[in-house]
Amino acid sequence: MKVLIAGGTGFIGGFLCRELHDRGHDVTAMARSPDDSALPDGVATVAGDVTDYDSIVDAVAGADAVVNLVALSPLFTPDGGNEMHDRIHRRGTENLLRAAGEADVERFVQQSALGADPNGDTHYIRAKGRAEEAVRGSDLPHVVTRPSVVFGEGGEFVSFTKRMKRTFAPGIPVFPLPGGGRTRFQPIWVEDLVPMLADCVEGEEHLGETYELGGPEVLTLRQVSEMVYEAEGKSISVMGLPMPLARVGLTVLGALGFPLGPDQYRSLKFDNTVGTNDVGAFGVDEADLETFGEYLGLADGRRTAQSTDATA
Repeated sequence: MKVLIAGGTGFIGGFLCRELHDRGHDVTAMARSPDDSALPDGVATVAGDVTDYDSIVDAVAGADAVVNLVALSPLFTPDGGNEMHDRIHRRGTENLLRAAGEADVERFVQQSALGADPNGDTHYIRAKGRAEEAVRGSDLPHVVTRPSVVFGEGGEFVSFTKRMKRTFAPGIPVFPLPGGGRTRFQPIWVEDLVPMLADCVEGEEHLGETYELGGPEVLTLRQVSEMVYEAEGKSISVMGLPMPLARVGLTVLGALGFPLGPDQYRSLKFDNTVGTNDVGAFGVDEADLETFGEYLGLADGRRTAQSTDATA
């Protein structure tokens, strides 16, 4: 199968290119400025910008399946402002769908996000929800995946935690986390996620489905922060930063040019966890997935939200 991966040179895209190539597919990674240095031999690259329809038509025309991994991070305010979320996620998806429809592409796999909602509380969540609406409203056979935060080599989950620390409490061992770090995540390892995405490209049983995918444990932001520093042999003391104060602080920082702002405050007000973990649809036992602690090399490996007090 000829598979075009939009966003194929990004964090998840690089792993998916390798997985599909290893499964014997003809894989092409598309990006605005493609860099093939991290891709395996045999994976082609092509330049294309999903916000520029004419730039993607030829690449899509040669594909049997298209995977849309193009995304801006919800963790930071994008260059160009929050309106970029709609431009990239919704309008970019609509361009890919149009090109795929004209090319009679056999399958469209859309990487969305947990909580995607066209009427959601953040620009990111709204744009992701509207992109999902566009996919489901098309005539293309499709699959939608909604992972929780994804961690792994080259990802930003760990670095985001450190950046939060530098932003709120540079140079001291105290970490004033918004709301005491009660926001919950269900992080999934990229190397566990990618085989499921590859199955979405191949398996007929996945067509028309939307999958919520999370890791084997639920961790609070406080736990994640403590684990990141513990893995470096450091300790931090977490103190609660009242949410109203965090809102003011992030708003001011955003106005001063820091890549954190009101959207990031709003995103910390709701959990990033699955309702029902759909990993079983891919023959995966949740208990066999890599934990965040195992990835960090911690001795205990697994630390659940139920075993650690998340209050400030």
